[in-house]
Parts: sequence; C-alpha cells; structure tokens
Amino acid sequence: MPKVSIEDVKKAFKNVEDLLNGMMSDRGVPRNIKRVAQKSINELHKEDETPGVLSSNVMYMVDDLSQDPNIPFHSRTTIYRIISILEKIKD
Repeated sequence: MPKVSIEDVKKAFKNVEDLLNGMMSDRGVPRNIKRVAQKSINELHKEDETPGVLSSNVMYMVDDLSQDPNIPFHSRTTIYRIISILEKIKD
C-alpha cells in the first residue's frame, strides 16, 4: 500500500472535521456525543503526534460512539464514514 501524502492527510482530516462539525450542529444528537465529537476535533489539531497516531485516536473515540444506543441512525452512518476515511491513514 503506498504511503499517504501530507496533502492527503490534511484533506482527510478536514473532511473528518467537517463531518464532526455537522454532527455537533445537529439538534437531534445528544450532548454526550457532541462532547466526544469536539474532543475528536481537538485531537485532530494536535501537532505533537504523527498522523497515524492521531487518526487511530480519533477512530477509537468515534468507534465508541457507534456503540451508543442513543445515537441517531444518520449520525451512526456519519461515524462509519469517518472511520472509513481515517483507516487509510497509517504511519
């Protein structure tokens, strides 16, 4: 598998951030899920870790959300999209 370029990583992180911001602005999403979405966005902006570590940290956070029984179905689909985007980023 070819290594992902820095531009691709930035683009992927921007896409993930947009999806997370969409979840946070959705009034049907519970507050606990919005808190984790905000923590995930903050994690993406850290510069002291490699992109692979950041993506796995965020994948771990949002994967826990997908198991939450209170999450709306459309938000669960968004979480699966986020995981799909982040799975491509490795060190």
